[in-house]
Amino acid sequence: MLSISHRGKMMPPSPIRKLVPFAEAAKTKGITVYHLNIGQPDIETPKPVLDAVRNFNFKVLEYSHSAGNESYRKKLVTYYARVGIELTSEQIIVTTGASEAILFGFLACFDPEDEIIIPEPFYANYHAFAVSTGVNVIPVTSNIESGFALPTIEEIEKKITPRTKAILICNPNNPTGYVYTEQEMLQLRDLILRHNIYLFSDEAYREFCYEGKHFSAMYLKGVDDNVILIDSISKRYSACGGRIGAFITKNKAVLDTIMKFAQARLSPPEFAQLAGEAAVDLPSTYFDTTKTEYKKRRDLIVKRLSAMEGVICTNPGGAFYVMAKLPIDDCDNFCKWLLKDFSYNKQTVMLAPATGFYETQGLGKQEVRLAYVLNCDAINAAMDCLEKALEQYPHKEKTVKQTASLSI
Repeated sequence: MLSISHRGKMMPPSPIRKLVPFAEAAKTKGITVYHLNIGQPDIETPKPVLDAVRNFNFKVLEYSHSAGNESYRKKLVTYYARVGIELTSEQIIVTTGASEAILFGFLACFDPEDEIIIPEPFYANYHAFAVSTGVNVIPVTSNIESGFALPTIEEIEKKITPRTKAILICNPNNPTGYVYTEQEMLQLRDLILRHNIYLFSDEAYREFCYEGKHFSAMYLKGVDDNVILIDSISKRYSACGGRIGAFITKNKAVLDTIMKFAQARLSPPEFAQLAGEAAVDLPSTYFDTTKTEYKKRRDLIVKRLSAMEGVICTNPGGAFYVMAKLPIDDCDNFCKWLLKDFSYNKQTVMLAPATGFYETQGLGKQEVRLAYVLNCDAINAAMDCLEKALEQYPHKEKTVKQTASLSI
């Protein structure tokens, strides 16, 4: 019998997508499924972005430069300058989504069995990228009681070994919505300098900070060779299907190495680079409008969750996700039950089980991630379903009613 590789067996299923067959089966029965499991915004992709693709006049769809079109990279320089990050176009490599940027970064900076420290819960695909490259993820746990704040520097430092090569953060965070403070970022700077390791900073949700300002890892002084910025147009411009991201660093040796991987995959998608280039020219008010809409959705979903018996939730400061602790026995079973055995007025809700966002076995069993990417009417309907489901779920735990959400 033909065998599957060890790497293939170790590759985890997506906690965000693994329940899709159950959602599809529910839909065939005429049940409306509210998708709060995945960060796919319902806000329309800006018309100028789509028009740039529709109206581009070319006779041959050619390869682009392996680093991405120079015109796009120069446009990105102007975008980053507007948010206080000074770069040159040579310090940017365009990638097929942020996913490829992270994968390239792991391949360039780590050897198999090297270690990367990541605060958990974290974006589930980080683990998949680590498995793909033979890197060991070392988690340091944050918790819902503290609003998922960065664990203390002392806790992180205890995890550092001779094989530690980097720390990875997502800021604002997916799945928690936590926004790292300037003080936390400065502490991380001192830590990476002390141990001479990389800091990977995934900043795909930069524009969506609802209170206070975003502090980029690229603002940190004296660590140009240590900092790697991961970025994407997916969430910023509601262009998830474009699959355009960016790998950014001022470390020339890392850039030269990344370029070899970029050349091996030839080039990033041409159409989406055109879209990304047009997106940079959108008026600054575009983000004001989208951020206002997401904040309204956040406030609604937090209010609804906080009013439910036994539910604890954070009040996320950024991105468009909220983590909630439910009075249930097992989030994987509960999320499957929602799709397989439950409906309310021919409707149900799809959530992401939090176990897939933790590296430490046994954590997150009562937690779920909800993406507030649907309009307020849909969120209200989804929360009606969830509230009824918690009343009917056969494995509900008895808890004391929570009267307020946690602020982060």
